[in-house]
Amino acid sequence: METCEGGCTCRHVRYRMTGKPLFVHACHCTWCQRETGSVFALNAMIEADRIEVTGEGQPELVVTPSASGKGQKIWRCPKCRIAVWSNYGGGGDAVRFVRVGTLDEPGRLPPDIHIFTSSKQPWVVLPPGTPAVAEYYDSKEYWPKESLERREALRRATRA
Repeated sequence: METCEGGCTCRHVRYRMTGKPLFVHACHCTWCQRETGSVFALNAMIEADRIEVTGEGQPELVVTPSASGKGQKIWRCPKCRIAVWSNYGGGGDAVRFVRVGTLDEPGRLPPDIHIFTSSKQPWVVLPPGTPAVAEYYDSKEYWPKESLERREALRRATRA
């Protein structure tokens, strides 16, 4: 995957992902269910500098509480209010969690893992062959080597 484009419903905010995500989560926690109004959130984690805003509009920051207590920054279209990505308190601003459903071709990014499945809706059937964990996980166990290396480079850069 070289690039993926996406944006909000009204097309005021448009963006381009310039590279493959680090990892894609399908999160079944109750916070994500409430926040999205759906049964899980599908987020593609990618370095912030690999997201280019290409439309006429800029997303607007909305700070919301989170289960961790560290808060979450949700970036929404100021017109249609669709969430296009988030930054979580633990990860800072260097990594964006892009809402896969806002991509023009969301089918290109299926989940690499299903997380917090202990609170998934009982009628949701998880696909065989995709890892699923009851809560969170150790990235060293599931992430590809390239993604771990990119994350470590990001950590070194933010410490410098």
